[in-house]
Amino acid sequence: MVDQFIITIDGTSSTGKSTIAKRIAKKIGYIYIDSGAMYRALTYYCIQKNIISKTFINKNILKNHLPSIKIDFIKNPISNNLEVNLNGEFIEGKIRTLEVSDHVSELAKLDDVRKHMVRIQHSLGNKKGVVMDGRDIGTVVFPNAEYKFFLQASSKLRAKRRYDELVLKNKEISFNEVFENIISRDKLDTNRSNSPLRKASDAILIDTENLNLDQVESKIMDYINFSNSNS
Repeated sequence: MVDQFIITIDGTSSTGKSTIAKRIAKKIGYIYIDSGAMYRALTYYCIQKNIISKTFINKNILKNHLPSIKIDFIKNPISNNLEVNLNGEFIEGKIRTLEVSDHVSELAKLDDVRKHMVRIQHSLGNKKGVVMDGRDIGTVVFPNAEYKFFLQASSKLRAKRRYDELVLKNKEISFNEVFENIISRDKLDTNRSNSPLRKASDAILIDTENLNLDQVESKIMDYINFSNSNS
């Protein structure tokens, strides 16, 4: 590709957005930015600082902390991968817990949080050549992106995928806990007043229910290659 594009991949949790976005970025030599990891990093920070718990969010303290919360994607010299970095610390292995999952949607719906994150996301994507996944990337963050995709799958299948991931990481958890978390996050993400989860009108819908990762990647690449060859 001669020209540099922005590619957005939105969808509900555990539809494979992050994995597919990584694969697409690697295939075409673009930078992958996991917006979900950014919100998870902020959630992890808030848990560590006792800003959020099961019963409250201290919004005033959070607002005061936001300017000093630096989130970036930097190559980790140990893993050699581009990873989320919070205030100088690589925290990829600490943000994929159910505890973070239980709180991330509550934080993500706050106006101050979303404004802060969108500013960071704009700065990361201002040179294009980026694949970014999330829930509002094609609708709010980059509404003029050249390529937009929206992934979907049933809540039961998504819960099964997430449960299997956690079991592989030796997390002691029940399928019902994961399923309830998926349902809760879907409800919060789609009903929040600020930047709700929805498909952009010009996004390509891909149902991943009966597709493996290779098939989803192929569908997206076929569309990008076809559009690029006819532009």
